[in-house]
Amino acid sequence: MIQQFLNHIQHHNLCKTSDKILLAVSGGLDSMVMLHLFHQQGFNIAVAHCNFQLRGEESAGDQEFASQVCSALNIPLFTKVFDTAAIASEKKQSIQVVARELRYAFFQQVLKENNFFAIATAHHLNDVLETVLLNITRGTGIDGLAGIPVKTQNIIRPMLFASRDNLKAYAKKNNLLWREDSSNQKDDYQRNFIRHHVVPLLKKVNPALEETFKDTHERIVSAQALAKKQLESIQNDIFLKSGNRIAIDKRKLSGVGSSEVVLWELLKDYGFNYTQCKDLATCETSGKRFWSADYRITVDRDSFLLDRHADAVKEEIIVNAQSTSVYRAGDTLVLKQIDFADFTLIKNAAIAQLDAEKVTFPLVWRPWKPGDALIPLGMENSKKISDLLIDSKIALPDKEKITVIESRGEIVWVVGMRIHDRFKVTGTTKRVLLLKVETI
Repeated sequence: MIQQFLNHIQHHNLCKTSDKILLAVSGGLDSMVMLHLFHQQGFNIAVAHCNFQLRGEESAGDQEFASQVCSALNIPLFTKVFDTAAIASEKKQSIQVVARELRYAFFQQVLKENNFFAIATAHHLNDVLETVLLNITRGTGIDGLAGIPVKTQNIIRPMLFASRDNLKAYAKKNNLLWREDSSNQKDDYQRNFIRHHVVPLLKKVNPALEETFKDTHERIVSAQALAKKQLESIQNDIFLKSGNRIAIDKRKLSGVGSSEVVLWELLKDYGFNYTQCKDLATCETSGKRFWSADYRITVDRDSFLLDRHADAVKEEIIVNAQSTSVYRAGDTLVLKQIDFADFTLIKNAAIAQLDAEKVTFPLVWRPWKPGDALIPLGMENSKKISDLLIDSKIALPDKEKITVIESRGEIVWVVGMRIHDRFKVTGTTKRVLLLKVETI
């Protein structure tokens, strides 16, 4: 097993002997074997142990056991005691989820404060098998079939090559002690049900299940790597980023094939599920939106527009005559008045050039709303802003960001687009009011 352990670390480039590695040790079989292997091979290690206080004296015994082992081996130990049940109750989350969050937050804190290279967990081959079976039962894609990755950022898993039987045989051969977690014998958790009932039945079909799965898993992980490489190529081709928005080219997407699967693989990290991606792939209704917890996708003419969603800002800002700049929702309105003799007209929709004497303060800077209208510069008749936005082919998500400047209830400027013809600078103008909105 020692050589397999070293080969696994080297093959996946997990760490070097000189790297400072923090081992997540519960005191159970798998983590004790991991500790022994790292220690015997002279790695630079320390141990982190969590006491979740979920099994009374048994939890306290696990902590004491970890302390005794580390003391005997002269290995630094970091421990943390959590009132897990109380925290889970307060957060209204499952104890399993909360325990996982607490565990990894503690590990990352220790790693950061003590400059460790990586955190090593003792997940093994049976953990991967159980995870894959659970994922298949719940529904999954290729990532779910790959199970537990060998490396995730600064978390490494050096024991994935070994089955539970391999670990037990090694522990007995080397006279290792370990603690048994009584909760592992219960079927309260889905993983335990898979372990106690599903896997034994599968082993009746194939007694060499773990070895067969190990080969299968290697092929799946390789296929996953190939798929990721292809998806990155597709993403680079069909994703066009502009500011905080991503436009997904519908025409290029349709040429890829299996567009619903491609969309899900590219959008799942944004919180969208497979059903949404199937509906999106065939949606031709311009303006329709799909929502995840933090993002939205708007169906546009040629693209699916992806951006973060937030409540529309309804704030109205009063702008006084003395103001030289005012702030609103990340933008700054800059005001300047100059004599007409010093003024040179420029063609720039981003700057409103107005006859100052026709503008009455205070001004109101606000979002546009349905029914808003003005006579656009150079025209004779009134035009609704909604029609102006359509004519200008403003994307639907951008329409929500459009603001107007209002004087005595009359719109003088659709910010960044058009001024009202009545407020334009003419030969009789004496002073010019310049307005410009700058995004911070």
